[in-house]
Amino acid sequence: MRILVIGGAGYIGSHVTRAFLDKGYEVTVFDNLQTGFRENLFEEAHFVHGDIMRTEQLQAVMAGGYDGCVHLAALKAAGESMQHPAAYSLANISGTINVLNYASAVGITPIIFSSSAAVYGSPHYLPIDEQHPTNPENFYGFTKLEIERLLEWYDRLKGMRYAAIRYFNAAGYDVQGRITGLELNPGNLLPLVMETAGGIRSKISIFGDDYPTRDGSGIRDYVHVSDLAEAHVTAFEYIRKHDKSLTVNLGSQTGVSVIEMIEKARVITGREIPAEVAGRRVGDPAELVASSGKAQELLGWAPKYSDVDTLVSTTWKMYEKYITR
Repeated sequence: MRILVIGGAGYIGSHVTRAFLDKGYEVTVFDNLQTGFRENLFEEAHFVHGDIMRTEQLQAVMAGGYDGCVHLAALKAAGESMQHPAAYSLANISGTINVLNYASAVGITPIIFSSSAAVYGSPHYLPIDEQHPTNPENFYGFTKLEIERLLEWYDRLKGMRYAAIRYFNAAGYDVQGRITGLELNPGNLLPLVMETAGGIRSKISIFGDDYPTRDGSGIRDYVHVSDLAEAHVTAFEYIRKHDKSLTVNLGSQTGVSVIEMIEKARVITGREIPAEVAGRRVGDPAELVASSGKAQELLGWAPKYSDVDTLVSTTWKMYEKYITR
């Protein structure tokens, strides 16, 4: 089976590529290397340097013929999306339209799409399941939800099956250490904690310690990137078997607070990791935890590596290679 992984040199994409290779698939990575790294490319995979906004490049690679496509190419910074909506419209929405049009023209299906829990907005209830209302609070989340709606229409009109995989907080690195490129300009908590542990940052900010949570800091659902990657393979296999599209959450179904994450990192790294309490950020809910029951039921998926010790230790092993003190 031949799989095209668009954005396969990035943080999540490289883990997805590895998961398909481990299952014996023939993989081609298509990436513009804007946020991906050549270090994240594997010898067993084919690589095509190209951009989904360059339609001639996209058309050429898709003409090679594939049994499915994983689409991970997108801009992903929520805050930046509020400042530069035009860039996010082009890269995320227009870029995906290009992917869908050319995939449809040559009969590539299914499409496994990298969506986000950002489609939900602030929680009405916890844990968040797939029936939760969708009301994005940033433009990034809006683009992901619009792409899901496009996928529904392409399924209805063109028979293009898809999986929309709504990630919660991806974290960690390959437990076997086979990914060697650090995520570029990370904005999530754990990489920032690691940068502080390594002296790249002088301190880590805790945005609010007065939430109605067990220690006053915000709680988030972290899922190991290798667990995410495995779900892309199982979603592809589910659609091939059942000829049905699906939308699923992927999370650990447990929450880790900001303070708990910092304290665990101090233990595992042996570093001080200075932290200071800052004010709450606008729009940050006290707690976000996923229900992954649907993924477990349909895909037989359950997280293997999403405990906090594995999340922190695999991330630290990566950062230790790059720090100077």
